[in-house]
Amino acid sequence: MKIDKRPYTILVIEDNPGDVTLVEDFLLEHIEYLKLNNARNFKTAKEILSFQNGLIDAVLLDLSLPDKSGVELILDIVALCRKTPVIVLTGNSDFCFGAKSLSLGVSDYLLKDELTSLTLYKSIVYGIERKKATSALEESEKKYSELFHLSPMPMYVVDLETLEFLNVNRAAIRHYGYSRDEFLRMTIRDIRPAEDIPVLEEGLLSTQYEDQLNLKGSFRHKLKNGNIIYVEVQGSTIMHKGRKAKLVLVIDVTEKLRYTKAIEEQNEKLREISWIQSHMVRAPVARILGLIAVLKVIKDNNNEMERVLNYLEISADELDLIIREITDKVALPDDFEFAKIEALAF
Repeated sequence: MKIDKRPYTILVIEDNPGDVTLVEDFLLEHIEYLKLNNARNFKTAKEILSFQNGLIDAVLLDLSLPDKSGVELILDIVALCRKTPVIVLTGNSDFCFGAKSLSLGVSDYLLKDELTSLTLYKSIVYGIERKKATSALEESEKKYSELFHLSPMPMYVVDLETLEFLNVNRAAIRHYGYSRDEFLRMTIRDIRPAEDIPVLEEGLLSTQYEDQLNLKGSFRHKLKNGNIIYVEVQGSTIMHKGRKAKLVLVIDVTEKLRYTKAIEEQNEKLREISWIQSHMVRAPVARILGLIAVLKVIKDNNNEMERVLNYLEISADELDLIIREITDKVALPDDFEFAKIEALAF
């Protein structure tokens, strides 16, 4: 087997000098550039790990030290080695204890009596690579969690089988009014109006495969206070803690729809105004123009003049009434804000 030319810094936490020498001899068979540090008690190990944790590639731990041992020792060393693999080297062949040690976070559990140079080398290399992969995964999950919880838009994760909420972000908690604990006891049925449930259930029955659950489109949602909002949702299938789920983004379009409706109603009024101008306004205007033409030819006939003036007054009143109706139609509601329309448009 070729000699590994990568440099390694190994901390051996062991109070038996003979075992330390044996470990060093084993590692030098496979590693060309080896820096081996030895801590003979927990206190010294803690000092080294506190200042050099990022510089140590792996920790080899004996479970019987003068100042600490067993499970307590494992927990304390693992806590100090968040990014460094911890490999137990022990004479304790208790299988159950070995399994428990692995569950506490150690990378490997090796028996001193069965140790070989190749076994030790492989355990260190595999432990380092596993720790790198685990750290990368934890970092990725941390970034996902930050993006999820810091998003200004409501987001939640739904179990595709049970429809239960598996996670919700802060924006969803603020928007819907439910606490996180309340959300995690609910399903998506609980945020739908009662009259919309049959449509939801019909959609569930028509879904052949779980990952085809339709959580994309426009829906009505119910807030904790009972208010109904209109939302557009986008969903992506993910694995969440071993469960097939949907990550859902919610956009509340209630205000947008309200202002869109207001614009549509205003456009309808403008169409009515156009019809009024082309049909109703032209009639009194035509009569007024005709009466003015009559006035031009009437000279001293007071009765005829009075009759024409009376018609003029009637036509003027009729025209005034029509203009008032037009004014009422074009009037906007007191709470209508064009700034909001422009904001919603973008």
